[in-house]
Amino acid sequence: MRTSWARAPLRISFAGGGTDVPPYPQTHGGAVLSVTIDRCATAELRPRRDGDYHVESHDLRSRAAFAPDELGFNGHLDLVKAVLRDLAARRPGRGLDLTLATDAPPGSGLGSSSALVVAMLAAVGTATGRRWSPAELARTAYQVERIDLKIEGGMQDQYAAAYGGLNFIEFAGDDQVEVRPLPVAAEVLEALERSLVLAWSGDSRTDDGILRRQVDGVLLGSERSLASLSGLKALAEAMRDALLAGDLASFAEGLRQGWEHKRQLAAGIATPRLEELYEVGRAAGAAGGKVLGAGGGGFMLFAGPPEGQARMVAALERAGAPCSPVRFDLRGALDTSRRARGAR
Repeated sequence: MRTSWARAPLRISFAGGGTDVPPYPQTHGGAVLSVTIDRCATAELRPRRDGDYHVESHDLRSRAAFAPDELGFNGHLDLVKAVLRDLAARRPGRGLDLTLATDAPPGSGLGSSSALVVAMLAAVGTATGRRWSPAELARTAYQVERIDLKIEGGMQDQYAAAYGGLNFIEFAGDDQVEVRPLPVAAEVLEALERSLVLAWSGDSRTDDGILRRQVDGVLLGSERSLASLSGLKALAEAMRDALLAGDLASFAEGLRQGWEHKRQLAAGIATPRLEELYEVGRAAGAAGGKVLGAGGGGFMLFAGPPEGQARMVAALERAGAPCSPVRFDLRGALDTSRRARGAR
């Protein structure tokens, strides 16, 4: 085993989020429009002389040490343990130091947990001589999170982190995922960046049963849930077409419509705080906006004319929502054995 380092990008989901959450993709087909940004999750791995695993998480400000027989799931660093269990089975008796960091707080809505799993898998692969394709990285990260650990959620985050880029991703089932990079003109991408603002709501998202209520709505055939998901899928397609045509006004309007659909999916998605910030952003000139991730907290995304951004940012920050610009990074998961791919 050798020292290794890997990073995987976080993402902004513009439209279609929720249609990637099983069982909807298997029965109706899902579609998501997303882009990776210049925030990332990183994993650094160094071999140890003993057989123990030492983990340091900068985000959680915690350290932990595990013997190979102490990797049972108990709610503490289970994502890390799930990756280490596979390593322990394939490379018994070889310990490591693992240092983890993410450029966003937990529950941000930027897909940070999945990006961290992708980064860990890439680092372990490099250290053990395994070369993952993006599809293998994404599918294995999905296996770790959704199947092994039974963490409810969708499939888009793992694929965004592994592939990187501005993509239209279609889902028909666990093993039926098509990642379609969008050939959007560079000047349109730059204009899109300038039009976007991230606003931190002040609250990390806690699941609070949001995804379970969404899944139950699909399983029970709720007309409201199915209509919302159908609308979100259609918006993903329409916003894809708007970007390809360079029509950022229609794209921003799609964000507004998407928020209206998303808040109908399940109770708890649109909290009073998120509703307040949405109204503040709109009143200050945002053409559209939405909460990122499953809802209930995390970042909100707003789109509006670049010349009006200063006013919008000032209003949101007066309301207690720190703002930051959006910068795209179109590279997927990278490790120390590969060169950067897809950078513009």
